[in-house]
Amino acid sequence: MYRFLLGVVRVLTFLINTNARYIGRNNLPKDENYVLVGPHRTWFEPLYFAMGAWPRKFSFMAKKELFNNKFLGFILKKCHVFPVDRENPGPSAIKTPVRALKNTDLSVMVFPSGSRYSDDLKGGAAVIAKMAKVKIVPAVYQGPLTFGGLFTKKRVTMAFGEPIDISDIKKLDKEGIAEVERRMQKAFKELDTQINPDFVYHKPVKKEKK
Repeated sequence: MYRFLLGVVRVLTFLINTNARYIGRNNLPKDENYVLVGPHRTWFEPLYFAMGAWPRKFSFMAKKELFNNKFLGFILKKCHVFPVDRENPGPSAIKTPVRALKNTDLSVMVFPSGSRYSDDLKGGAAVIAKMAKVKIVPAVYQGPLTFGGLFTKKRVTMAFGEPIDISDIKKLDKEGIAEVERRMQKAFKELDTQINPDFVYHKPVKKEKK
């Protein structure tokens, strides 16, 4: 199901926007699982990251509300997506991806900020990588921020950075997690600058629920 749907997405995105490029694919580990992290800028960037990292397959986190629809929930589960309560994440938010990294051929894709409306990184990616004893691979997306924007043929660029080894961080206390976050932020900034030295990301304004 994962292979089939990613193939469908590849065709659709090419038809919608023929101006995509990938930088730094050679940085992606070939023979080991890893945690792919990126600043969350669109709802569809995970699809571009997955296409860029193929043939590596990923397990993804998604908000539990998406699983309320039984059909969509079935598809998501077949594509290695697992639900997370973003308001009250339980132990499974860490244990599930760690098991995938240790016991399957799946890497894990995590957006440390948790949403498109925040720049603040959370410690989940660091904890997952440390517990699974894998490296963190930074990635960034630059391009249209709305689905409609893809139809303008504006260039879409994904850049993958060198793996971040956190094995030297012995303890993931407050200082340890802060150091991992510093390394990720530094990598994101370097990748953004590599694509476009003048790039500035403007966070969308979150609509308040009525």
